Amino acid sequence: MGANTYLTERERDILESAKVGIAGAGGLGSNVAMLLVRAGMKKLVVADFDTVNESNLNRQFFFRHQLGEKKIDALAANLHLIEPELMLELHDVRLSPENADWVFAGCQIIVEAFDSADAKRMLLHSLLPLGKPIVSAMGLAGWGRSNDIRTRRVGRNLILVGDQARDVRDGFAPVGVRVSIAAAHEANAVTSILLGEEL
Repeated sequence: MGANTYLTERERDILESAKVGIAGAGGLGSNVAMLLVRAGMKKLVVADFDTVNESNLNRQFFFRHQLGEKKIDALAANLHLIEPELMLELHDVRLSPENADWVFAGCQIIVEAFDSADAKRMLLHSLLPLGKPIVSAMGLAGWGRSNDIRTRRVGRNLILVGDQARDVRDGFAPVGVRVSIAAAHEANAVTSILLGEEL
């Protein structure tokens, strides 16, 4: 059976035509991108300025031979292995209040996928006034207690994923298993919004 066999033709069309922005290509963003492509999405805008390093390999959708590469380039190569016809718009930039709006201008939904609390706040303050749905994550460090990671709608256009308690900090690092659970929640929220399902 082919990809997305269980989606209706209408659902496939919706997902294929949607344009989703991903702010950050690390543990959350790289895995969200992979999951969205596997779900059938073919138009992604990804912004990140960083390179792949050894510490990323425990939780990010990269491989050892990609060490030292720009994350957006390495991610593009990996995603094209899943879907060769994928249309990617890549931005090698550090997102800021001055550029976030134009980077994601054509997107229907934006995924916030940063580690830094300051970067998360910046993105939300910059983009929430635009009125587009934003799926954000906080509270996903460590391991265990996977059922504490939940998806909640906060206001009209903000969806929060995580347990809102276990943030990344010294001595409480992000680990692949919980990061992957949160990424799956974010990807599921995007898919649900696009297909008109209640979160």
